[in-house]
Order: sequence, then C-alpha cells, then structure tokens
Amino acid sequence: MSQWKKDRIQRENGEWVDAQFPVIVSASRSTDIPAFYADWFFHRLKVGYSAWTNPFNGVKSFVAYRDTRFIVFWSKNPEPLLQHLDYLEERNINCYIQYTLNDYEAEGLERGVPPLAERIDTFKRLVERLGKGRVIWRFDPLILTDRISIDDLLAKVENIGNQLVGYTEKLVFSFADITEYKKVKANLDRGGINYSEWTKGQMVEFAQRLVEMNRANGWNYRLATCGEIADLDGVEHNSCVDDELMIRFAYNDKALMKFLGVEIHEVQNSLFGTEPIPENAIMLGETQYAIKRKDNRDKGQRAACGCMVSKDIGEYNTCPHLCEYCYANASKETAVRNWNGHKNNKLGETITGR
Repeated sequence: MSQWKKDRIQRENGEWVDAQFPVIVSASRSTDIPAFYADWFFHRLKVGYSAWTNPFNGVKSFVAYRDTRFIVFWSKNPEPLLQHLDYLEERNINCYIQYTLNDYEAEGLERGVPPLAERIDTFKRLVERLGKGRVIWRFDPLILTDRISIDDLLAKVENIGNQLVGYTEKLVFSFADITEYKKVKANLDRGGINYSEWTKGQMVEFAQRLVEMNRANGWNYRLATCGEIADLDGVEHNSCVDDELMIRFAYNDKALMKFLGVEIHEVQNSLFGTEPIPENAIMLGETQYAIKRKDNRDKGQRAACGCMVSKDIGEYNTCPHLCEYCYANASKETAVRNWNGHKNNKLGETITGR
C-alpha cells in the first residue's frame, strides 16, 4: 500500500483521475531525467502532475506534485538542471544530486556522455550553485573487463578524486553485478565486452586500496557502497535517498520534518556546561540538532539498499546515453525508439510522450 496521500486531479484533457501525492521524489533510478528530460520534468512540475507507467503490468498511474518537498536527482550529465534550479527555490523544494561521474572514455563503455573534463566542470558548477554536500560523487558501477583491471579502476578514481577535492564530501561506488542482472549481461554480450565478475577477494582488495588512497591523498572523503551486502573496512553502506541528508539541508521545512518524523532541539547550556546530546542526534550546526523518531527505510528495495521511501517518476528503456553495461534499458534500439517518441511530444504527461 502506498504511503502517499491520494486524491483526485484533473488532467489537461479535462478527465478526473486518482493520483498519489509523494513528499519525496526520485528522478530517477530508471532513466537520466536531468540529462535528457529536465525540460519535461520541470514543465510537469509546473503543470502539477505527470503520468507513470508501471514496468511490470503496463498500467498508467498519476503522480501529483502539490506535496513534494524534496527531490533526489540521479544523473551522468546534470548540466541541464542549472537553468531550472531557481524554480525549485521559488517552490521551496529542496534537492541534492547523485552524480555518476565515471571514466570509461578509453574503453567506450559510456559513448553517450560528454567528455570527462566537461562532466567534472559541471560537477563543480553545480556545487558552486547548490553548496558542498548537495552533489554526491558516484563511481558506479566498477566493472572489470579484459581492458580494465583493479589497478586501472583505482587510477581512474584517483584522477577524478584529485580534481574534486573541495567539491565533494563522499564517494559512493558499487561493484558491477553482471550475471545477476539479465539486462546488464545481455547488453554487455551484445556489445562484445569481455567482462568478469568481482570475487569477494577482489572487492576487499579494491576497498583496502581505496581507503589507503583516500588517506594518502588527503581527500578525507566518506567512502560508501551502494546496494552491496559485503562489509568492507573503512567503507559505509550508503543510503542514496537519504533522510539524514534531507534533514541536514531542509531542517527548516516543517512539513518535511513532520513527514520524516524529526524533532529539532536546541543545544542547552547551563552553569554546569552543555547538556548531553543524544548519540543518535544529527547535528545542525553548533546550536541545534535533530532527532529522528521514525524509520523511513523503503522495505520494498533490495536487502542491502539503505534508501528511504520515495516515488521514482522515471521509466525504463528511455535513456539514450546507451552505456554498454546499462541495467535500465532492455536494448539500445528500444531506448532510442522511446527517446524519439519523447521528442515528438516533449511536454506530454509521460516521459515517452505516449
């Protein structure tokens, strides 16, 4: 059962339909909305709703944005967001960006993304606009092939990590699970990519060397894995849709804090010093802290996923980055067909224009 409020809305064609009203929107695990569909999304935000097609049963449903307080963007090229961020501020909607910034240029695994230098520049521009902490660096997935070794991956990470010093607080990574995801395996096989699965020993080796690199280079990034069951020394388990980040960036939003089950407290000083602050407190500067009284974790995600509940408004088979290892496209042809459908109806209710 959806936890979001439901109500009736009137579509642009005049029809009245049921819709859900999410507080937290994910845009999107299923496709790159910032890179390709930013104009569509912000138009639909202004209209007040969009339509979403369930990938399992093909049923169309409606998502209304009246109650939306926070948006988590996911992208490999979020540069188009820069022209839309003022509107989010006008609507008092907060956001942060999960920015997948990989380097597979030499191997051609991500032919549809801009050059690495441009993507690093976009990262920095977004941080300058939004503030440090709101743009999270992901190197995701880490993939081993006959052309990419652990040494190669660490060199790639180090190159980017050195350029992002002062611009990010965290590096999130994951190890490519290929045979577990039929789409990924099929896409790599079609592309003639000679991949290999990560062993537990290789994961441990990579993590140990990354932790040492983080220390030796003075990055002091928080290191975290996305959706990985393995416990790795010096590495956290990430929450990509993260209520603690939302609290940190939007604690003045009373409606959002109520939804998240958060209490804001003042740090109390007395003649005997500062009163004890609870261990589970989320510090909000020197004078305030937050206590979360509610478990917001999304029980419908994978066991190793730490994300909180959100409504993802993207659709699979719509990303024209056409990365060789893609988990969201069944095939490049399907993605291109849907992208062309979108271009024929750029502001329609659904991403695909249908």
